[in-house]
Amino acid sequence: MTLNIGGLVAVVFFYVLILAIGVWASKKSKKEEEKCVGTTSEVTMIGGRNINLLVGIFTMTATWVGGGYIMGTAEAVYSPSRGLIWATGPMAYVITFVLGGLFFAKPMRTQRYVTMMDPFQRRYGNSFTTALLIPALIGDILWVACILAALGGTMSLILDLSSCYSIILSAAVAITYTLLGGLYSVAYTDVIQLFFIFISLWLCIPFLLLNPASSDATFSAFLNHSQQGPWMGELKLEDAGKWIDELLLLALGGLSYQALYQRILSAASPVQAQITCFVAAGIVLILGLPSIIIGAVASSTDWNQTLYGLPTPFERGEAGKVLPIALQYLTPPWVAVLGIGAVAAAVMSSMDSVLLSSASMFARNIYKNTLRRQASDRECLWVIRVAVLLVGLAGTGLAFVEGSVFSLWLVSGDLIYCTVFPQLICVLHCPFANGYGAIAGYGAATALRLLSGEPLLHLPPVLLFPGWREDELTGVVHQYFPFRTLVMLVSMLSIPLVSLLARQAFTRRLLPSSWDSLCTAPPRQRLEVQTSISGESARVSCVA
Repeated sequence: MTLNIGGLVAVVFFYVLILAIGVWASKKSKKEEEKCVGTTSEVTMIGGRNINLLVGIFTMTATWVGGGYIMGTAEAVYSPSRGLIWATGPMAYVITFVLGGLFFAKPMRTQRYVTMMDPFQRRYGNSFTTALLIPALIGDILWVACILAALGGTMSLILDLSSCYSIILSAAVAITYTLLGGLYSVAYTDVIQLFFIFISLWLCIPFLLLNPASSDATFSAFLNHSQQGPWMGELKLEDAGKWIDELLLLALGGLSYQALYQRILSAASPVQAQITCFVAAGIVLILGLPSIIIGAVASSTDWNQTLYGLPTPFERGEAGKVLPIALQYLTPPWVAVLGIGAVAAAVMSSMDSVLLSSASMFARNIYKNTLRRQASDRECLWVIRVAVLLVGLAGTGLAFVEGSVFSLWLVSGDLIYCTVFPQLICVLHCPFANGYGAIAGYGAATALRLLSGEPLLHLPPVLLFPGWREDELTGVVHQYFPFRTLVMLVSMLSIPLVSLLARQAFTRRLLPSSWDSLCTAPPRQRLEVQTSISGESARVSCVA
């Protein structure tokens, strides 16, 4: 293969267009700063709570419709060991947005928080909030690395361009417009990116379906029509626990990301925040359909009739790249370029959101509220920019070792589901939760998850749950029980239980009140919390 000059020019043009929109949005951001009641840093982080409803819906959807969503859904449908029933992404994200609109959008937006960590800082103080930020920040960095690595592999396949160049170029564009305009740049570029994803992928579908090498995908849905077997897949009873675990990991774990709340908190009102979530739920499902069709077509394709030849992508260990492979060998070159543009748009629409969300949490909850409480608004704005750059560079650097990063990203998402989600539920909906319960829940979740083992990190399990299996060739133990969900539930129950026990212990004088360093607020005491809602520092103290 030789370098696809036409395709490269088209991709560069798309990047220039996105960068131009980001520059335009940065000027709009500066105008909002002049008329906004809030601080300049709040305009950067949450758009001054003045993001248009339609723009909010698009940027919410674009954040979740990333490279992993598009390529991962196609991979799951294509893989003979999984199939459509195991492509849990679309269903999980619908659940995320519906639950977010019902139970999380209103309490978060009503309290006028700026980041997801504000309610924790308000109730538990700085130390515990910093500990809870660690898995969130690590997860965001690894998310950036993985989506960039996926884009690099796709561009190298279709454009015959070194993945290093595509990773660096994509990262530079996303970092630049995120630095320029904050949430406004991210939101308005997301609108264009989402339209491009939708139009490009759907334009590819007719060419894929009409290619002579691809059989009737509908016919092969339930029959062993090809070497890949039926693409609908099969869910056996012994695998049901793992399926439930993966679904809930994506659905409920998605409620624990700052990127979600950045869009909720940017809405003009709690009702608008809820509408944004509900409408995004429908759009994210529609945008998952092209990937499902591409995976189904690839499953029913006779690859021996294409230039790709045999063995199949699955047999070569390239199932993860089945979407760009299908575009490259089953569509005309110009259509394949549109497809790579869709993947690039999806990657940047997720990357810019992750960069800004991580930077916002670090600048506000760690730097401003913990390390340097007297920091000015201008200083916080520069911290946000530096954090965007550092997170972007860290993710870009890790993208060059994509294998290990992908494994760590899965584990990081796993930890967020087990540790952050139950904490978020309790801090928003359990009024008597206190620091003792929060620490107990965090410790229980971390310990149980580590003891359950993780094959991706070569960590052997100490706790073996029902239905575990050992690979005869490698000796690796795999857990098929929904143990992640069990760990999450144990953590969620521990928080209110320990909180009540601690409160009773101090209230009934079973323990001296002088030992109450975390302020459980018995009747003869009052918990006074002054937190950063409008940029002021957080302070927690017990007043007798």
